[in-house]
Amino acid sequence: MALRHAVLAALLAGELSGYQLAKAFDVGVANFWYAQPQQLYAELTRLEKEGLVAGREVVQENRPNKRLFHVTDTGLAELENFTAASAKPAFIRDDLLVKVQAADHVDTDALNAELTERAAIAQAKIDLFGELLCRLRGDRTEEEFLRHGDHIGPYLTCLRGLAFEQENRDWCERTIAVLEERRQIRAQR
Repeated sequence: MALRHAVLAALLAGELSGYQLAKAFDVGVANFWYAQPQQLYAELTRLEKEGLVAGREVVQENRPNKRLFHVTDTGLAELENFTAASAKPAFIRDDLLVKVQAADHVDTDALNAELTERAAIAQAKIDLFGELLCRLRGDRTEEEFLRHGDHIGPYLTCLRGLAFEQENRDWCERTIAVLEERRQIRAQR
């Protein structure tokens, strides 16, 4: 997947400025595609030149003017082609896993500290996804929203992000417990 497809998908919710797009990425899209704000602005420029998005100037009083972007029919066709193509399987590439791989041969104090930090980061994201899911579904139950709600795509990607972060947290906590138990067994010998 290219950044272009993530930007096009994010703009399906409606017109957004570059700033709003960056905020949308921070909250929802970042769970499956990370991009710096500068990358988003550059991508919007490219997409506009290619006719995949269109921008319009909005004049504001007492504030700088802003440009709002929306997906064009050509951009929607690009997304249609993208969704019709088979996706490459995802894979994990994580420095922390390399460190854990070496756990039998290194001091695990620093490793446990990093695992604790990673678990806390995952928990913060879990909390954020929980709030976002509540906001997206409003006063509906999850089942009602999944059957009849609007903007189901962002909801489903947030569910995936939530599950991913829960698994990250749980794995970190279990790994810490295993490493600590093994340390205690070695200390008793």
